[in-house]
Amino acid sequence: MNTHTTNDSSSVFVPDGELARQRQYEQKVRELIGGRYPEGPPLAYVHSYGCQQNVSDGEKLKGQLAQMGYGFCDSPEGARLVLYNTCAVRENAEDRVFGNVGALKKLKRQHPDLVIGLCGCMTQQEQIAQKIKDSYPYVDLVFGTHALHRLPELLYQTLSGDKRVFSVDNMDGTIAEGLPVQREGSFKANLPVMYGCNNFCTYCIVPYVRGRERSRTPEAVLAEAEDLVAKGYKEITLLGQNVNSYGKTLPDGVDFAELLKRINDIPGDFVIRFMTSHPKDCTRRLIDTIAGCEKVCHHIHLPVQSGSNRILKAMNRHYTREDYLELVSYAREKMPDVVLTSDIIVGFPGEQEEDFLQTLELIKAVRYHGLFTFLYSRRTGTKAAEMDDPVSDEEKGRWFRQMLAVQQDIGIELFRQMEGKTFRVLVEGESRSAPGRVTGRNYGNILVDFPGTGDLIGQFVSVKITGSKPGVLLGERADETCYNPE
Repeated sequence: MNTHTTNDSSSVFVPDGELARQRQYEQKVRELIGGRYPEGPPLAYVHSYGCQQNVSDGEKLKGQLAQMGYGFCDSPEGARLVLYNTCAVRENAEDRVFGNVGALKKLKRQHPDLVIGLCGCMTQQEQIAQKIKDSYPYVDLVFGTHALHRLPELLYQTLSGDKRVFSVDNMDGTIAEGLPVQREGSFKANLPVMYGCNNFCTYCIVPYVRGRERSRTPEAVLAEAEDLVAKGYKEITLLGQNVNSYGKTLPDGVDFAELLKRINDIPGDFVIRFMTSHPKDCTRRLIDTIAGCEKVCHHIHLPVQSGSNRILKAMNRHYTREDYLELVSYAREKMPDVVLTSDIIVGFPGEQEEDFLQTLELIKAVRYHGLFTFLYSRRTGTKAAEMDDPVSDEEKGRWFRQMLAVQQDIGIELFRQMEGKTFRVLVEGESRSAPGRVTGRNYGNILVDFPGTGDLIGQFVSVKITGSKPGVLLGERADETCYNPE
């Protein structure tokens, strides 16, 4: 696998000439499918698995397909193109993809003109691409994360030829600016600021499938942010595999803190979120910036993964529990209302009960509002996959349940402490709890459920918290307006 790191930022940007060539292929596909489907535009079903970065990539895939003349549908039935944008972070994600691909075999027999494509992180792995080639002969098109901008060319080759098309070259990765985007929502938007990762945590496949860290220019990011605000978007989430590593590959010295300031200065009524932060790159300067920017939400997702220094070293995380706790303490000093969430891996190879108990104590010390918890999932090609793992699944399961119980109690207590406070909430949709209610998220990315109607969706509303349930605050409309809790 390629582990080369480059600081030559100019080499990662896809040349304008190449992008223009892809626009020519868009026209070729449009003409080809126009002749093949004279009754109207064929429909595409595009589904993205996994993280918000994948969702963002899916929006670019749909944007390109729209330029090529495709319409869209909500299920594979009725589609003439099915494209699964895959995730490789956990084994069950891969199993789910293969299960769904297997279900398409019957559909392909019924509609031989159906094009089935797989792309994204899974397919960037050599062994996965080979498995698709050998075991799923009805899959027509396979391409990796680095070929997203080449979809028009690859799809044209698929539609005009009689051979399967595979493009899964191993490379450091590129940035293709100016791709058309068909966004999933009208008031919340994802905005990638960087791609790839240089950290090589021993359990993680991301650097191998997403490539090395590479940042978009601040000018490109700001231009996209300004466009989103002008179009009425109320929430912008900045994305990166390690978002606070932004700028390290750029020559102008703009880091993530400075980027936040510049986006915060854009006129308009909107909020800024970001994810995901690596503790080793979350600096006091960044925390000061978050505290000083009125549009940046006081929510930091700061994955700790383990509370054991021994395991953190084995994970190649480059910080200690002491470093992490000091960072948390500083964040709470600067922002008493900060909402902290994290990721925890239970059962990392070689982890003993003593290590797990240290993680449990860290959870009790930090008191997270929420945790994303995972049992260790072996990823072929990572260093952790080669480590001894003597602890039984039963023991790991017991640790996992113990951790969930501790976090649930902490979460319930923290949510109860919010009762009586008023929050500014961006309404996202109708509630599933009962008719006549809506849900949204407050400054800390916490779900809030309260009485309301669909005309509130996409608006900021002040909500006074009257109660809580695990994972959700309950409230009622308040007359006053606010950005932060009372």
